[in-house]
Amino acid sequence: MNQALPAKTLSLDSPEAPVDNARLSVLCGERHSNIKIIEQELTVKCYQQGGDFVIEGHSDNVRVAYRVLEKLYKLTDKGNSLEESKVYQVINNMSEPDEQDQEFERVRAPLKQVVAKSKTQSEYMKAIDKHDVVFGVGPAGTGKTYIAVAKAVDALVSDEVKRIILIRPVVEAGEHLGFLPGDIGQKIDPYLRPLYDALYELLGPEKVQGLIERKIIELAPLAYMRGRTLSDAFVIMDEAQNTTVAQMKMLLTRTGFGSKVVLTGDLSQLDLPKGTYSGLKHALTILKGVRGISVTKFTGKDIVRHPLVQRIVEAYEKHDRND
Repeated sequence: MNQALPAKTLSLDSPEAPVDNARLSVLCGERHSNIKIIEQELTVKCYQQGGDFVIEGHSDNVRVAYRVLEKLYKLTDKGNSLEESKVYQVINNMSEPDEQDQEFERVRAPLKQVVAKSKTQSEYMKAIDKHDVVFGVGPAGTGKTYIAVAKAVDALVSDEVKRIILIRPVVEAGEHLGFLPGDIGQKIDPYLRPLYDALYELLGPEKVQGLIERKIIELAPLAYMRGRTLSDAFVIMDEAQNTTVAQMKMLLTRTGFGSKVVLTGDLSQLDLPKGTYSGLKHALTILKGVRGISVTKFTGKDIVRHPLVQRIVEAYEKHDRND
């Protein structure tokens, strides 16, 4: 059990490195918003006295808050700003003993460098580098698809592959594709929108559209993969939980030489017709231990969206375990 200890003081000011008031202001946030987040998430009280911070609370929480403040102050170097999401991220990482000050994997796309935000994300990046087929499984908001797209973009610009193929199973929810306006590309566009968004952020809309027109980036429904052999390509299957067993087998057997296949999914969000067994769940069972295949499992702790999302997912997971 945590024991309450006397307050711990963090001093950012020293004769060798006097505190920078501009950086101190960024660290605290507007109206001390960042300090309030630390207090709320770690159940501590934090009082600023110039370049010193007095932290009160239970011993383990105080130690984490101390390290969080140190880390955040380092991040303000060179005029960097601190977004609210970064504060939450540092708190989450510092709360895990084996992740404190750990260097995570990163990937550079033309418009953005993507740095893993958790140990699991970092392991996922390594798995994609080392294996031909990788499953990324877990709740929404853990970065499964975004990281996969970033790795695909990096592979393309590095000439490791000749094209990117982004696939989603089309599971109709209320409306049938035949009744939606437009050609097939326009009909499936809503299903592929999350993949477009990631590409736009990493490459820019004009570059993405040019690559799509030249067939270097292909976005397609799963049904269009039948009969093809996908060579020299980075293939991403998103929402893989909504494949049938036959569809999953069909896609995996399309893998050609020089290709990499990443499949992402969340088994808690099935949209398949009642009684239809998920191809993702089936594949995770029968392909376990197969050489060349890796599985990275994300949990609620890996969620990089608003912390409330993490708490919602954990509540559902707890309910499912007790059901």
